[in-house]
Amino acid sequence: MEYAISSAGLTKRFGSRAAVDGIDLMIKAGRITGFLGPNGAGKTTTISLLLGLLKADSGDCQVLGRSPGDLGVLRQIGALVESPSLYDHLTGTENLEITRLMRNLPKSDIGRVLNLVGLTQDARRPVRIYSLGMKQRLGMALALMGEPSLLILDEPMNGLDPAGILEMREMIRELPKKTGATVFLSSHILAEVEQAASDLTVIHRGRLRYQGPVDGLAAGDDSDILVKVDNPGKALGLLTQSGVSARIESEAILAQVAYNDIPKLNSALAADGLLVYEITPRRKNLEARFLSLLEGE
Repeated sequence: MEYAISSAGLTKRFGSRAAVDGIDLMIKAGRITGFLGPNGAGKTTTISLLLGLLKADSGDCQVLGRSPGDLGVLRQIGALVESPSLYDHLTGTENLEITRLMRNLPKSDIGRVLNLVGLTQDARRPVRIYSLGMKQRLGMALALMGEPSLLILDEPMNGLDPAGILEMREMIRELPKKTGATVFLSSHILAEVEQAASDLTVIHRGRLRYQGPVDGLAAGDDSDILVKVDNPGKALGLLTQSGVSARIESEAILAQVAYNDIPKLNSALAADGLLVYEITPRRKNLEARFLSLLEGE
């Protein structure tokens, strides 16, 4: 299956307002896709449509090759939406046992998910003394019960401290390798999405604004390239003669070059007899690119 999630013209209206307005999703299987958009963009509505909690007004949607809400599909989906619902007076193991019994899963599944989220040592402690990060990891363990093919995570890092964010990010990054699951990660923490996801889907006002690799969002953009060579003056002359906007800054060259043209820049400098010590792209971070994408809306 090439795509874990796909849709064509998916639309959901509330009165006269289109919360999701004709979006065509193509979420590749076995990868982590970051799902971004400002408040009110339609992310939560989209997730509700994918889980079958809402019915689309028009358009088609396939989740794991079947219609959203199909019982067979729901058994293959794990979801963590913001803060998990836990029984504080029970232990971590007992919380998992409730889900195991409800879904008639093997007992070995509890040990498997506890190991995946790093809670084996604390599994017999009551949840009321868990830190917020531990509770989020237990929520992730609940989502991983039954070895789902698709994980839908809505703001899993919400409210975590820096250490908790790091732990959650590293765990999410490893999930496709360890479980083979596709991860659909909705978050407002843009920097964390950039570090965890390989693909990106951006919506705004219910419409799809970008879909593709994270790096592809800036492909073709002019970037500040810091170039360190043995003769900055000579390099500056070469670049300006070639029509490249450049200047000397702290004994280095700062040039406006498209990211994809960096290899050509390196070859041209070397061919002119210059020793190239460093070429560092000063690309916009995901937040700047994201805001640029929404500019004018």
